[in-house]
Amino acid sequence: MENMIKRFLNYVTIDTKSEHDSQNVPSTETQFELANVLVRELKELGLSDASVDENCYVMATLPSNMDKDVPTIGFIAHMDTSPDMSGKDVNPKMVENYNGEDIILNGDKNIVLSPADFPDLKNYVGKTLITTDGTTLLGADNKAGIAEIMSAVEYLVNNPEVKHGTIKVAFTPDEEVGRGADHFDVQKFGADFAYTIDGGEIGELEYENFNAAGVKVTIHGRNIHPGTAKNKMINSMEIAMELNSMLPENHKPPYTEGYEGFFLLTSINGDVEETKANYIIRDHFKDSFEEKKTLMQNAVDYLNGKYGENTIEVVIKDQYYNMKEKIEPVMHIIDTAKLAMEEVGVTPIIKAIRGGTDGARLSFMGLPCPNIFTGGHNFHGKYEYICVESMDKAVEVILKIVELYSK
Repeated sequence: MENMIKRFLNYVTIDTKSEHDSQNVPSTETQFELANVLVRELKELGLSDASVDENCYVMATLPSNMDKDVPTIGFIAHMDTSPDMSGKDVNPKMVENYNGEDIILNGDKNIVLSPADFPDLKNYVGKTLITTDGTTLLGADNKAGIAEIMSAVEYLVNNPEVKHGTIKVAFTPDEEVGRGADHFDVQKFGADFAYTIDGGEIGELEYENFNAAGVKVTIHGRNIHPGTAKNKMINSMEIAMELNSMLPENHKPPYTEGYEGFFLLTSINGDVEETKANYIIRDHFKDSFEEKKTLMQNAVDYLNGKYGENTIEVVIKDQYYNMKEKIEPVMHIIDTAKLAMEEVGVTPIIKAIRGGTDGARLSFMGLPCPNIFTGGHNFHGKYEYICVESMDKAVEVILKIVELYSK
């Protein structure tokens, strides 16, 4: 545990924030800094083929120490942190033997991590927590996953009497901006299946996620002096408001949970002459996913009929799909992960992700890849925290999966 925490605290000091608008690969050069650290550590552990490619993908192999033919298992985590908040000059705080009360993250700014706002904190009384100092995110998403994978590898290297098959490790860039699988070489990786160690609270085991589409809307108006605008002006902003009002109110994020999908207006910018808006569409089920895309297109068609052809231009583009259909044929990887958790004293929490992971795209690229917990909470913001004991359990789960597939 000591080495795992030391690694984690080192990793989070490296600013690896990715950027949506960057066209570079990776989106930020600083991700290479962490990649190079990881390659060095993997080589020091004896994984001689550890390398980082030109796109910032780190891969390495721990060879089998068995004569028996068993599956090649992969473990994957991402190196970048969310663009939603700064990951520069992260100053983590250790809270030992947490007492269940408010945690003052930053007294000067009156930033408090409170169980009144985050009731899950009450689950960690007596445990050790790592928090932010209230000015940045922490980076547990997903540097905790990296530290946990590295610690599992270190254990296997230092305990050669523990039999295992070939283990593949990968650390990827740009997951937070949806490009983490873009340049992942599945054939080079060479695993039969893999697990992303990128979930939240202890026990999470996920193999369902949203089907996802992005929508780009451009609305063309006509700007006329308001004094002479009667029957002439077309206000693109008002048309944007009308379009948004045509989407079902109860199919928006504040009103949905579980398996309920949604439309989300993510950005809007404009004036009378032109307005641009971006939406995302999410749904776990293929049929209702297609219905939502059709509803959006029909609303645009209706408004073009009302205001004139090509008043609204819309591009609806699929982004990723529910991995469930690719996992179900190999459900043994879920059954084994579930059993591994139970055998190390963790209660599995199997639920659908209300989002997506690199594992979803990798599953459709031929690498079945469900998601396992890291132990973190409140990702992407200043209230992010992680429980050290949960991190230790994540390592135990990884090792137990390896053990179960080596029997």
